[in-house]
Amino acid sequence: MPADQYRGVFFNHLGQTIQDIARSRRFYEGLLGFRFWWDFEVPDDLASRVLMVPSPCRLTATYLWRPDLTLNLMHFGDPKAREAYRARKLNEPGLTHLAFSVDDVPALLVKVEGHGGEVLSESRGAESEWGQAIYIRDPDGQLIEIVTTAWRGMLPPPPG
Repeated sequence: MPADQYRGVFFNHLGQTIQDIARSRRFYEGLLGFRFWWDFEVPDDLASRVLMVPSPCRLTATYLWRPDLTLNLMHFGDPKAREAYRARKLNEPGLTHLAFSVDDVPALLVKVEGHGGEVLSESRGAESEWGQAIYIRDPDGQLIEIVTTAWRGMLPPPPG
């Protein structure tokens, strides 16, 4: 496919609803190396319409950055604009998880609970030539796959 097929289309960010901005920042910045970029107090007339959430919603969009991903933590300040948490399964249609390659998985896993997350020990895969994977949950229940970096060497070259 021609390289110009992507002209004018750029990845912007990944959005995720959270319950507590400070708690989520501690997790993503402290555990996964994100850096705070900026907060956007979204005017209700814009947020309500674009996000299709009844007004008032009092949305704060907190942007965290790393060289490979921009994460938008969406906090709905009005309690009437919040939905209850529902654990999602990986076989449900739609976006299911974030995934991060890690040089030292055991070292990261011992820090998860101290940053407000949960290690899902039952998900630990067997070590193989592809490395090893395990899931954790962030403080709001978002699934995150933690993968050894070994798998990267097994991948075919990306499309050019």
